[in-house]
Amino acid sequence: MYICFVNQTKRNHSEEDLEAMARILKAVAHPVKLEILLVLESHEPLDVSSICAEIGAACQISMMSQHLAKMKVNGVLKSEKKGKQVFYSIANRRLLHVLDCMAGAFDAKSAE
Repeated sequence: MYICFVNQTKRNHSEEDLEAMARILKAVAHPVKLEILLVLESHEPLDVSSICAEIGAACQISMMSQHLAKMKVNGVLKSEKKGKQVFYSIANRRLLHVLDCMAGAFDAKSAE
């Protein structure tokens, strides 16, 4: 059994809170977007070319730019422009804890 500890166990979230959570989850609901978060976790800030280099040969910069833009609009990522380059980083690192909890839950279920 996997237990994910969080500071708050409140379950009576407002409709606004639920919509925000759904928006964030939707914004990362793609394997490449999850991989972007993993790359940025240990290497932020990075520009789109550097993120592609970390992900590997299958990465297309145009598609990566679209993923990054959607993640930024939905509050998952933040960016900073330096000259002509835009550098991305994770807007709220607590999202990584959510992903850790999900990964742990799936690992625990596969072990049962």
